[in-house]
Order: sequence, then C-alpha cells, then structure tokens
Amino acid sequence: MTTLLTYSEQILKASNGYWTAREINQQPRIWREAAANIDSKRTSIDAWLVPLLAQSNLRIILTGAGTSAYVGDAIAPHLSQKTGRLFEAISTTDIVSNAPQYFLKSVPTLLISYGRSGNSPESVAAVKLADQVIDNCYHLVITCNPEGELATNSQNQANTLSLIMPEGTLDQSFAMTSSFTSMLVSTLAIFAPQAQQVKVAAQWAENFLESKVEQVKVLATKPTQRLVFLGAGGLQGIAREAALKVLELTAGQVLSYCESPMGFRHGPKSLVDSSTEVILLSSSDSYTLKYDQDLLAELHRDDQALAITTLSKESFAHTEELLDVWAGLPYILYCQTLAFFKSMQANITPDNPCPTGEVNRVVQGVTLYPLNAE
Repeated sequence: MTTLLTYSEQILKASNGYWTAREINQQPRIWREAAANIDSKRTSIDAWLVPLLAQSNLRIILTGAGTSAYVGDAIAPHLSQKTGRLFEAISTTDIVSNAPQYFLKSVPTLLISYGRSGNSPESVAAVKLADQVIDNCYHLVITCNPEGELATNSQNQANTLSLIMPEGTLDQSFAMTSSFTSMLVSTLAIFAPQAQQVKVAAQWAENFLESKVEQVKVLATKPTQRLVFLGAGGLQGIAREAALKVLELTAGQVLSYCESPMGFRHGPKSLVDSSTEVILLSSSDSYTLKYDQDLLAELHRDDQALAITTLSKESFAHTEELLDVWAGLPYILYCQTLAFFKSMQANITPDNPCPTGEVNRVVQGVTLYPLNAE
C-alpha cells in the first residue's frame, strides 16, 4: 500500500489530508521539472526578456498575494546579488490599496506576477493598475493555472509573457506547497540558473523524505502553542512562508511568528516561553552564519523555549552545501511537513482546515475600487 508522509492513502483520504501530503511529497520531482520547463523555453523567454533587460533603468518588481508574495521575499536578495540589478518584492495586497505609492509613472517596470490559481482579485487588479499608472510597463506572469485570469488576460498582449508551471503544481489542497516552490525554482532558472543546485536541493529533500520524516512526526507531538521561524536574508521569506503554513494547517490553533535572527532580539524574543518552539533556518554563508550561531547560543542560554531546532545540510543527511536561496527549498519542505503533522495530530483536515469558509483557497470578499487618475 502506498504511503505518503508515513500515512497510508486510505487514512489520508479519510482524514481529508491526501492532497496536502501528496503535494508536499512530490516537490523534489517538481523542482527538476520546473527547471527543465524553463530550459525548454529558454529561446522564447530570452527573445522577450533580453530586450527589456537592455534598459538600464528597468525596475523589476516581484509580486503576489499571500504565499505567492513570499516567492519574491525569498529570492529578491539573491537575484539582486547575482544579476547586479535591484529586484524588489512588493505584495499585490500592498500595491492594490496604494498603487501610486509603489508604482513610478516614468520608470520602465517589469512586473513579475505569481499566482497558483491566477484568480486572486488583488493579483489581477495589480496588473491592471500597473498598466494604468506606469507609462512603460511589462508583465511576466508565472502561474500554475493556464485557465486563470492572470494567464488568460495575458494572451495576445505584446507587453506580457505568461509561463505555466508543470502539471500537478496547481495544488488541490488549501495550502500552497508545490505551487510555491515551483514558481520559486522557475524564477531562479530564468534569471540565475544553477542546475547543480537544483539537483542537490532535490537530493536533500529526497533524503529527508526517505529517512527523516518520522523524526518530524515525533517532534510534532510536542505541546507547542507558539512556533517561531528564523531566517536571515532571503531565508526570512522562507521563514515567513513556514509561519503561514503552520497558521493555515492548524487553523490558527498554533500561533506562528517569523523574523530574522538579529531582528528577533529587538522585542520579539519576549514571546519565547515553555510552550514556544523555535526553528532556525541556518545560513550556509560563513559571515551570516556567525550571527545565526550567536542568536542560537543565546536562546540555549536563556533556556526558555520548549524546543530549538536548527536546519542545515546535516538535517537532510547530505554533505554538499547549498546556497541559501536553494536551501530554502528543502527547508520549506521540512516546515510544510511539520505543519502537516501538527494538523493531522490535532484532527484538523489539512486539505481544508477551515471548512466553515472564513478563509478560502482563493480569497473571496475583496471589493476592488477604481483608481482615479489625478
């Protein structure tokens, strides 16, 4: 009988957790497919993108709502470093309510829009607002749904390129998992491809799925009331997504928080008590790691937390290093798995943790108002 994350398919389907487990588990394969998908389209992507990048004053914004916004948070620092261009992560939920503050009329802009469904009202509105406010705007749509509004609205638009993620990334579960990481890998493959890093990231994750999942299942039994995720640089974006996964999959029963290791001292550390679990997403950068280790040592000296876990290559039974942006992939898979186990053990249905509808798979209840030109 097939098992996913230690549970049989029969139990998962009865517990309404099958799709969440399946979509977490499939990610190493999806990462390889996402990178290969971009490689297969390299010629057409370059034909559209290279002329835009020739504009020295081109502004690049990474945007999305909720989890889709965190793709930009996780990769913007790395892309800026690798390309020598400034990549900015600004969520559509910020843009839609304050478009004139975020968009600059006279600055050519490439808006990279992420969306699992491509139907989030803010994501669709942000594209329209960009065209309204910015004189010279281009759109790169990265979505998992070829039938969503982001994809269909881009058809036959000269200023727009739409890229669809591999089959299976349009997650059926409530929480975004493989959709998030597929869009992340695809953007890296476009702007800063590193085939070996994709390979190693998938190996880390496969090692974890083969030999470490049971340990996380045991860890999830701890009476945690607060879960804190810490990460520096782009890993703070991964920490933000990890915190959201816990909040979503436990229907808010476990409160979660994210911060950088250095920022944690400036007030947030006061939330640590005997019911608080801390997970540090360790950096592979030797300089950044010094600050990670200082905060870790401080937390151990304080001796207040219920549990402290450090994620690194050793956590995934692997010896080869990953750059932080690529380590974020197995790190978030670990955190997704922990959130899944917390959900299952609390008898919350992971595929639909809010069946009464206060929170929905695609956000509802958003009223969009016209932006009047001044």
